[in-house]
Amino acid sequence: MENLDQTDLTILRILQKDAKKNAKEIAKQLNLTPSPVYERIRRLEKQNYIKKYVAILDKKQIDRSVTTICQVSMRYHNEAFIEKFEEQIQNLEEVQECYHMAGEVDFFLKINTKNLEDYHNFIKYKLSTIENIGTLNSAFVIKDIKHTSAFNI
Repeated sequence: MENLDQTDLTILRILQKDAKKNAKEIAKQLNLTPSPVYERIRRLEKQNYIKKYVAILDKKQIDRSVTTICQVSMRYHNEAFIEKFEEQIQNLEEVQECYHMAGEVDFFLKINTKNLEDYHNFIKYKLSTIENIGTLNSAFVIKDIKHTSAFNI
């Protein structure tokens, strides 16, 4: 972040809150003209400060209201087994996030399904078919308290 000035940081803050804001709207907020703001945004994209733009959907509206945090422990921890697990998890559409952890648990999965029966079927027919899984521990989210993708910059 050393080559970012305050204007770049402000642009990133604005886009984190609302990625639909265009250069003209951002320029107005910053008392600048649209062209330099547009160029700054393009530079931030090229330098990978901005990875992509997404729409965050309401999970209830799309009928994926059950969020489960699933902790996965592997039987064996060699590189080949870990790489295979990481590759296979990419193909499971129910898995929204996957983290390789240090400590007692090897992987932490965030999974969204329609209901508990769908989660059961996901575990039974998809996740449990992945070789080398030792134990699974599932915790169900009762209420979303805070959910953000924004960084404090």
